[in-house]
Amino acid sequence: MNLRVIVEYDSETKSYGSWCPELPGCTSCGTTEIEAVDNIREAIELYLEPDDYHLNKEARIYEVAI
Repeated sequence: MNLRVIVEYDSETKSYGSWCPELPGCTSCGTTEIEAVDNIREAIELYLEPDDYHLNKEARIYEVAI
């Protein structure tokens, strides 16, 4: 899966901010542009990681490919 990642330099903090527009709240940063990209990649992986849910016995779980 490919997702857009925005990376911008912040002169106030002297670092690079990064975020994924398709995943609200998924942001990161780094001291270099490459580090910011690596960090947002890790943030995306964590964002998309399945969560444990306590479901009732009638619930069904499906996986979908996108």
